[in-house]
Amino acid sequence: MIKNKQTQVSKDAANKKITVVREFDAPLSQVWQAWTDSDLLDKWWAPRPWKAVTKTMDFSEGGSWLYAMTGPDGTQHWCRVNFNKIVPDKSFAAASMFCDQDGNRNEDMPVMNWKNVFRQTDTGTTVEVEITFTTEADFEKIIQMGFEEGFKMGLSNLDELLAK
Repeated sequence: MIKNKQTQVSKDAANKKITVVREFDAPLSQVWQAWTDSDLLDKWWAPRPWKAVTKTMDFSEGGSWLYAMTGPDGTQHWCRVNFNKIVPDKSFAAASMFCDQDGNRNEDMPVMNWKNVFRQTDTGTTVEVEITFTTEADFEKIIQMGFEEGFKMGLSNLDELLAK
């Protein structure tokens, strides 16, 4: 049974930061794997009807994930995630950026610096995501692009995947 989990989002423009907290009805090991295995990420990361399609992934410090958000009409928006620090089953930090299909950064778009922390709870696993930006303009641009709504949709997809 999937409980209706609330995604808590706080936006702090002055500090150029978005914080997202979400609890999942699954053990930490299962949630960690869903965030770090490209086959699983492809099943939940994109807000429907979009899909995440991984081109390459090396989940290690210094490694990266190159994927396309692919729309129902075939439109693709490429992203690269550079993994900076990984503490297995506890946290990872990464820089996420828009790019071309070869992973070359789109300099016109902001870099999102992610820190994801995973905690086992009595009822499942809590994931806290802190995303920081270099400038307030970068923060505002991502908000205006609909990040909050899209990310919440992806997290709901993850609820469904974990329930299987």
